[in-house]
Amino acid sequence: MTLPPHSSKAFAPKPFHWPNGARTAVVVTCLLENWSGDNGPPFSVQTTSLKPGTHDRAAMTWGYYGTRNGVWRLLKILNEHHAPSTFVANARSMEIAPDAVECILKSGHEVAAHSYTQDALMAYLKPDEERAMVEKCIGVFEKLTGAPPKGWLSPVLAPTASTEEIIADAGFLWYGDYNNIDLPFCVDTKKGMLVALPHTDFADHRVLRANPRDWFEVYKDTFDYLYENEPTSYLNITVHCHFGGRPLMAAQVDRILKYIRGFPGAWIVRHDELAQWIKDNRIAEWTNQKRFFDRQA
Repeated sequence: MTLPPHSSKAFAPKPFHWPNGARTAVVVTCLLENWSGDNGPPFSVQTTSLKPGTHDRAAMTWGYYGTRNGVWRLLKILNEHHAPSTFVANARSMEIAPDAVECILKSGHEVAAHSYTQDALMAYLKPDEERAMVEKCIGVFEKLTGAPPKGWLSPVLAPTASTEEIIADAGFLWYGDYNNIDLPFCVDTKKGMLVALPHTDFADHRVLRANPRDWFEVYKDTFDYLYENEPTSYLNITVHCHFGGRPLMAAQVDRILKYIRGFPGAWIVRHDELAQWIKDNRIAEWTNQKRFFDRQA
């Protein structure tokens, strides 16, 4: 089979495979979020909108559930299933719940950066403001964990054209603001290398006012398809501590982890550990693309 023209890059891709014969890499993303001041998320389970300018206390308290209760329930479920995961945290959430951060790390999970608050969006900032925001978050991590974060995911996946290089320049290992890729790979920026990690198309908020079982069915069907049809596939399972940590959603998190644990070729792995493997093996984007051409040849 003739490969596309851009295959003439100056490297020969190694056959792509996950370690230890794994068939599907599964990462679990738990978003630990808070909003600035007495604000809350611009959405909630409530369907009645308040008059413009009215403080939405229900939304505020709904958002605070994550640091108060949700993070603890998700930790319990993850630990019971021996599922190493990544908590992507607003730095403000870490300041509010330092005991949860300590427990996350002691349980063997990763904590990654997610701006300072959930409404501190990178898309609204100039490059120098973005750098200051990243440095502020790193400072919180160093104070509370003793080390800088290895990964960054922007709130609502709203980066700018500068964010990727700012993250690379700050020394991060992985960066997750990608909606156009299926598999992780190394990205060479002007400021250094990053590992690109795909995000999800179906976080728990998709069933906010629907049946939580739909969330389970989507991830079950997706996992089944990838496991059956695409060796060396990747699945990102995403929940928010303030919603996914509530019993009605946490029950589905428990179900999907129990289901996936029944497959010997499922590799449940932290974002940073997966990213380090990608970096150590210099997995490039073309390596990932080549597996599809090889299968169709």
